[in-house]
Amino acid sequence: MSAQEPATFAFTPDYLALAKQFVAKYPAGRQQSAVMPLLDLAQRQEGWVSQAAIEAIAAMLDMAPIRVQEVATFYTMYNLKPVGTHHVQVCTNICCQLRGSDDIVAAAKRALGIEFGETTPDGKFTLSEVECLGACVNAPMMQIGDDFYEDLTSESTGAVLEALKRGEAPKPGPQCDRQFSAPEGGPTTLTGLTFGPEKA
Repeated sequence: MSAQEPATFAFTPDYLALAKQFVAKYPAGRQQSAVMPLLDLAQRQEGWVSQAAIEAIAAMLDMAPIRVQEVATFYTMYNLKPVGTHHVQVCTNICCQLRGSDDIVAAAKRALGIEFGETTPDGKFTLSEVECLGACVNAPMMQIGDDFYEDLTSESTGAVLEALKRGEAPKPGPQCDRQFSAPEGGPTTLTGLTFGPEKA
């Protein structure tokens, strides 16, 4: 066991209440279906999913620990080792790559002074390379915590990370003149306020 690996894990009262709500959504004998949300709750509580958390969830759901381990190791959204306060995940899959993710990667490495898989000495930032995060229309993008930062450039990537360093909360979503996933510059169709048949 590493020095960072806790010997035991228990949900706090608030997280335990949420865990019980998830388990209650499933019929008797099917509580194992709650394994993914419980892993997410453990990660939100501790910042990562430890072996102790896996074993506690297994006991709670009446599962063999290896079954919980299989889920935790299959999905990349679960961190199996500690990460920084801000987990910066840069997508380098095809859509982001075609739209310049190499520049985003370089900007993130430059701003943080670390490589993929590393954490800054102050423990505030971990940088990871990830597969598709599902915001392809607004590529290139990165996810930090629960927030997506889209339509990135080298400059906007650096600006987002520098704002986080200062303790600010940069605006998530497109980092350009785009409304959600509408075309840059604004909608080009359905621009009027009247929908449906026009009235005489």
